[in-house]
Amino acid sequence: METRVTKMLGIEHPIIQGGMAWVAEHNLAAAVSAAGGLGLIGGANAPGQVVREEIRKAKELTDKPFGVNVMLMSPYADDVAKVVVEEGIKVVTTGAGNPEKYMELWKSAGIKVIPVVASVALAKRMEKYGADAVVAEGCESGGHIGEATTMTLVPQVKDAVSIPVIAAGGIGDGRGIAASFMLGAEAVQIGTRFVVSKESIVHENYKQRIIKAKDIDTAVTGRSHGHPIRGLRNKMTREYLKMEQEGKSFEELEYLTLGSLRRAVQEGDIQEGTVMAGQIAGMISQEQTCKEMIDEMMAQAEALLKQ
Repeated sequence: METRVTKMLGIEHPIIQGGMAWVAEHNLAAAVSAAGGLGLIGGANAPGQVVREEIRKAKELTDKPFGVNVMLMSPYADDVAKVVVEEGIKVVTTGAGNPEKYMELWKSAGIKVIPVVASVALAKRMEKYGADAVVAEGCESGGHIGEATTMTLVPQVKDAVSIPVIAAGGIGDGRGIAASFMLGAEAVQIGTRFVVSKESIVHENYKQRIIKAKDIDTAVTGRSHGHPIRGLRNKMTREYLKMEQEGKSFEELEYLTLGSLRRAVQEGDIQEGTVMAGQIAGMISQEQTCKEMIDEMMAQAEALLKQ
């Protein structure tokens, strides 16, 4: 399935793996890229040197293209922005902010820049500043979210910009891919399903929590201070939402979640940890290799789009 995105990125399938903090490391990125998609290393809050090491490890595992997701709120964002240039990375996606300050550096190095956006206004601004495509991410997704759903955001962004649009949020099978293409997307970004892939280094407790999740099992915390995050319900989300209702300060709420994503991903603490996952979790029922996931999703999408 060839689109402007597959041609631009030199990939076989129009599937990009989400740059999930603590999850998107070299094993997962390399596996997705080797299977014909675009794997991403998630910069998260990691120092530049850590990201550099991850890039080099991924290069040892695959000769296919892969990218880096730069989290713009990270205190190390400036370092990571330089590392991707020095390591010859060809694609950068950005999250949690506006990448304008790095655009000149990246574009002069021939890097394709694909910001994640949650509104039409930001999509238009990113096109104006030279973005090669945008990821229009709906609020069904796991982690940091906006307000609009994928169903409403993607077609509005598509109508507002001339660069390719990549759909994200609530996509976990071929039906989701086909629907995204109908809305005007030329590729999709998938996160939650890849969390349970065999190549994912996420703790088995975390994977099983996603596999056992039902359709109504996600909760959104942080709306009271303007940083909404979607994850699976547990003891921590219940406590967080209770504290929000009580009007607790941003600092108190931050303290509650300090290190909680790492605890869930690495140590398997699925009660006190942050188990980020999208609303699609209720549809994910088994662990597979990235290749099995991508082949299955593409076969289903292509069959639907031919009808």
